[in-house]
Amino acid sequence: MRGLERTASTSRVLNLAAVASQNAGEPEYVSAPFFKAVSLNGAVIIKHRLRADEQYIFEAAKRISTKVIIPFERTDLGLGGRSLFVGQRGWQDMLDELRGSSEDEARDIALLEALDELPSLDPFLLREHLKRRGFKIANCYFAISHADLDRMQRFVAGEISKLVDLAYGGGKGGSPDANISRLVGLLLSGQDDTRLEPLRLTLGLEGENFREGIFSWKGFLYYKWVLNSLWPELREVFAELSEIKVVGPRDFERMNQVKEVGARVNQAILGQVRKVRVTLQVYDDAFAELTLAGNPMAFRDFLLKSPEMFITLGERTGMVSHIASFWRYRFPKGRPLKVELDELFDILQDFHQGLGEDDDHKARPPQAADVEPPDAANAEAVSRAAG
Repeated sequence: MRGLERTASTSRVLNLAAVASQNAGEPEYVSAPFFKAVSLNGAVIIKHRLRADEQYIFEAAKRISTKVIIPFERTDLGLGGRSLFVGQRGWQDMLDELRGSSEDEARDIALLEALDELPSLDPFLLREHLKRRGFKIANCYFAISHADLDRMQRFVAGEISKLVDLAYGGGKGGSPDANISRLVGLLLSGQDDTRLEPLRLTLGLEGENFREGIFSWKGFLYYKWVLNSLWPELREVFAELSEIKVVGPRDFERMNQVKEVGARVNQAILGQVRKVRVTLQVYDDAFAELTLAGNPMAFRDFLLKSPEMFITLGERTGMVSHIASFWRYRFPKGRPLKVELDELFDILQDFHQGLGEDDDHKARPPQAADVEPPDAANAEAVSRAAG
């Protein structure tokens, strides 16, 4: 918890306590708070990987839950706080006690349920999701930089340029670049707009199916952009794991454990990236059917199925993103790559548990060719972490 004081929100953490300290008194922050209850508006929201001994508090088994932590003292998170999981048995009664007020309780409950619908807390997707759900929340809570947003818009423009000819008649009514820019703006706006009607008619979708499909499509584009940006960061993790120096006492048995779990982490990272790429390929194939083969029904079918795939895609991308972001948080650039043996084991063990143990990881170790494009030395780096 104390470590969160030095970081902002991530794909797994929505740090409302940090937002409060950075924006207290700002007009937008005051007029459009995240939660209406003051206690909740200084909370830390975490996408928490449920452990085996936590499953019993839920009616149905689940892998990821939304954890709400209300700090005892916002300015010192190290003092801890009270917490609950959204959806656990009796959670609304617990929330009522933690909020300290019954005013706007229904709105805050609905907001927490909306957060629980998402696979991660990526600021861009979080902002768009809550807009769709009708929540008016200040932009300061969604810490995506203008530079990142510009890069994503350029990426999306390149992805959907072929669609303009099909749905908007290419250069008719304006230059192709202007039409592409307009469509990108409409897709990323998060608002219903009648100017998307040509696209809706092309795809033959109605009402909520169209809205859900567009949001999931946006999610696929977002995670495709994230993966392109993430892979260089993962390469750095692989490289630094081969360079890290173990300091302090060394235990032969623990050294072997680190090597073993490091090898498993290596396989699991590559395996999760490969699965993300396989899921994204489903989108690429459907989009090619639409734009190259002129078959809108294939893309329509994809959009109808995409909400379920989007959740899995977000979970898997979030797992790998957490590894890259935590590693850089723990080992900032320019600092010595030194760590005690027990801490290195704990880090790798946490990574391994977070990545999961899927059946095909056991059946087939992922190959470097499954991802773009690790060199042989980096692909083996994790297994040499304790070497």
